[in-house]
Amino acid sequence: REGFRFSSQEAASSFGDDRLLIEKFIDNPRHIEIQILADKHGNALWLNERECSIQRRNQKVVEEAPSTFLDPETRRAMGEQAVALAKAVKYSSAGTVEFLVDSSKNFYFLEMNTRLQVEHPVTECITGLDLVQEMIRVAKGYPLRHKQADIPINGWAVECRVYAEDPYKSFGLPSIGKLSQYQEPLHVPSVRVDSGIQQGSDISIYYDPMISKLITYGSNRAEALKRMEEALDNYVIRGVAHNISLLREVIIHPRFVQGDISTKFLPEVYPDGFKGHKLTDLERRELLATAGSLYVAEQLRSQRFLGTPRIPVAKSKGRSWELSVRLGDGIYPVAVSKDGSSFSVEVDGMKLNVTSEWNLASPLLSVTIDGTQRTIQRISRNASGETSIQFLGTVYKLQILTKVAAELSKYMPEKAEEDTSSILRSPMPGTVVAVSVKPGDKV
Repeated sequence: REGFRFSSQEAASSFGDDRLLIEKFIDNPRHIEIQILADKHGNALWLNERECSIQRRNQKVVEEAPSTFLDPETRRAMGEQAVALAKAVKYSSAGTVEFLVDSSKNFYFLEMNTRLQVEHPVTECITGLDLVQEMIRVAKGYPLRHKQADIPINGWAVECRVYAEDPYKSFGLPSIGKLSQYQEPLHVPSVRVDSGIQQGSDISIYYDPMISKLITYGSNRAEALKRMEEALDNYVIRGVAHNISLLREVIIHPRFVQGDISTKFLPEVYPDGFKGHKLTDLERRELLATAGSLYVAEQLRSQRFLGTPRIPVAKSKGRSWELSVRLGDGIYPVAVSKDGSSFSVEVDGMKLNVTSEWNLASPLLSVTIDGTQRTIQRISRNASGETSIQFLGTVYKLQILTKVAAELSKYMPEKAEEDTSSILRSPMPGTVVAVSVKPGDKV
């Protein structure tokens, strides 16, 4: 009551009218939409639903079809309501009717979009219909070729919106720049990529920062999600920040895998903001072992080309290398021994076998660690041993040194960080519309 009274007073003082519009509170809301198709002859179909609840700033990030939440009765009721709306306004074309759905499967109309949605490919995957073709047929005056009973749900499809955004800043601060390297994961089975860019394209401030729509299909949800995980690991984007790390973490999160989602998913799961993948102890060892093996493989290649060893070999142990790897705040001894095309690596007293074709010219590297296949990307490296590796979707910064170099590095002065406390920097280009202070003002 107090809130109502204060709101009425605020409305009266601000607008001279104390009337309030009261909306129903919906607990754990899901954003679920129905795809429809209608012709000019009074026929209309609903083509099942799309689950669009994973959002940031009320904009969809991950979509799938069908929804894990709807039962056949609710699906039919929502579909019939969507078709009734289209017929009531004599709509003809493809369209989408959007709903909020509460935890008891009550659904509430949001809006109708009289166009194709970004996420329409997941509907095409599970129904087998080409929605663009159907729109063109309707526009030319042809009647629909299908009946409601003909519309199937075959398998499962997932779409991730790949954005040029920094997910570590408010779940996605737009990034601009030139795509210095770009490679879509089209070699992964059952993958579709809808994009309009290529290597060398510019991502500017003038358009939506979406790079592409990445879609995977499977006979069931688990298969579609596994293929999405593989596709994200194999997607190469350089030159701009991107949200692949966030997308990958979402689709493997236990709540998402169980279908326990709502439009509040991101702020609930990451209340302090997105921080990237948190490595388990085993994953940390895998990353260190992979980084050490990659470092040695590169040095051996240089030795073959130049004829001069770049790192000392401990002869008493055969072909083995003692390395020191810095990851985060930790420094870890990593012992690497070569055995044919593979490496035996000891980290924290645990031995791991690392094998790969070691195609060092490729941005992607498929590595098998004790039988577990991982796809990594080496983002950058320099002469001081600093390297960045994308592992499990997140980019980690490491420094790899030989035992001798690690000892000598103790005597090197620490590089002082730049003091930016007196500098104001805009996170992206824009126009200054006002300056509200003048020299001498205290803020």
